[in-house]
Amino acid sequence: MAKKPVTSRSGRFFKLAGMTASVAGQYAGQRARRMFRTENDEGAQSESYTRMADQIADTLGELKGAVMKVGQIASQTQDFLPKEFSDALEKLQKEAPPMPFEVIVEQIESELGKPVSELFEYLQETPYAAASIGQVHRARLQDGTDVIVKVQYPGVDESCDSDLKQLRLALKLGGLLKMPKESVDRLFAEIRERLKEELDYENEARNIELFRKFHENQPWVLIPSVAESHSTRRVLTMELVEGDHVSKVSSDRYDQDTINLIGHRIFTLMADQLFRFQCIHGDPHAGNFAYRPDGTIIMYDFGCVKKLKPEIVEAYRNALVAALNEDYEALDSYLIDLGARVGSQPAVDEAYYAMWRDILVVPFEHDEPYDFGESEIHKRVAAKTSTVFKYLDFFKPPVESIFIDRMIAGHYWMLKRLGVQAAFRTELQKYLQKASG
Repeated sequence: MAKKPVTSRSGRFFKLAGMTASVAGQYAGQRARRMFRTENDEGAQSESYTRMADQIADTLGELKGAVMKVGQIASQTQDFLPKEFSDALEKLQKEAPPMPFEVIVEQIESELGKPVSELFEYLQETPYAAASIGQVHRARLQDGTDVIVKVQYPGVDESCDSDLKQLRLALKLGGLLKMPKESVDRLFAEIRERLKEELDYENEARNIELFRKFHENQPWVLIPSVAESHSTRRVLTMELVEGDHVSKVSSDRYDQDTINLIGHRIFTLMADQLFRFQCIHGDPHAGNFAYRPDGTIIMYDFGCVKKLKPEIVEAYRNALVAALNEDYEALDSYLIDLGARVGSQPAVDEAYYAMWRDILVVPFEHDEPYDFGESEIHKRVAAKTSTVFKYLDFFKPPVESIFIDRMIAGHYWMLKRLGVQAAFRTELQKYLQKASG
């Protein structure tokens, strides 16, 4: 049976405050034990982190909203938190436990001003999907149009700021934040700005229309249209456009040529948004994409859209060109422009850049197809993360481009899960050329 949801600001505050007190107590105990260091100290610290992380992840999953969304972002951002915490938060990327149906009905009727029976021919009780700040239900309009209705959880938007403050305090008192205060300030400010946008479904409706226009000349991209008559700031009704989740893309219905075609189209989507439109779909996890055996890609959820500054896109482009050309002096300079490198520190050893370049550019190094299904880039990255500590003072999380990194990582995992075999070198080079206009 579902727990009664915590929707009031005071209820959420006390729930988070209890979590914070517990995490702070565990961290204090861990520090005290360190005074009597043993050879198993590292294992004990990892166990302690795991306990704290599990408790935080459970609380965030129950409360949903801003804190759960931060947890999802944190789980994808290696610079942000210890590995144990990121691992625990990965479960927040999965389907969240649903909100009781009566709460959903009450929210719809409050927002749209009519009984559900008048608004819809039917509204399915079982959720179509449940996420961090809202829940989706299948329905049919009175005119017979099949739709999905995205309903924001009650109390989530009003408690966004206090939730973020409390979560930040929990991470700080738990000794979990690994960044200087200035970087933490900027990171949380960026997350808050994206969350405020994501909590406004009218803003998402505008984003949907924007992306439908972006991709209007690409008939292989489908983006559901909005039913404005049944949409408000906290309820968003869209046409039902269905496809196969990546887990359902199987060889009996998708041959390798189709999978490779989808891979090229995914790359085109990503590169167009980054370099042409300078506006990216900022939440590229598997649940926000679907596929069809004719090679069609369906995109969902435009709450998190990041409009990029032209100078950031240019710095990103220049950094990629420098890395591909093994011009590490130029790369160092462009990373400073990007806000990823601390400009006051001396130049970084070229061998350090070469090591990362040799791991990350493998799919773009040759003209032969690269087998993403067999890719171990993520494992090679994980094996080298300890080297980051040597240059901890030289780099900072690039807040302006954090959503670009998130987009690229999300698309890498999609290509891997689909088992795409494709060569992107020529395509990438076209985007990296400074085309006039």
